[in-house]
Amino acid sequence: MNIQPLLDALGIQEDAARALADDLRTRIGELQVRLREAEIHLEHLAITRKTVTALADRLPTVPPVLPEHPDYPRILAVFNEAPGPLRARDVCEALDRELLPKNIEGTCAKLKCLVKLDILTEADTGSFTRKQ
Repeated sequence: MNIQPLLDALGIQEDAARALADDLRTRIGELQVRLREAEIHLEHLAITRKTVTALADRLPTVPPVLPEHPDYPRILAVFNEAPGPLRARDVCEALDRELLPKNIEGTCAKLKCLVKLDILTEADTGSFTRKQ
């Protein structure tokens, strides 16, 4: 019985398996390099996030730009003196405005504008406070 053809077939399969293993080792090496690069990039991003967060606390706060109307600084002065939440009616009184619906509604609209500018908060409906 001649087993040489069987051994030749096994040799061909071994060569193919060896070539596949070599190819896979090469790919694994390339993937390890790419993985290390991605890990380094992630480390850099984490350091950047930490640095930016630390610096953000040191940045001076920029005062918001108020709409061009003389009432806004006066309204803010009222809130700076107020011990608690104020309603539009209270602000009208502090500004020596007549307590007419048009004045109260106009003041309420200005207060809501200051809420949108993130200067005031509306604690309850119609009750405003200075944002901390």
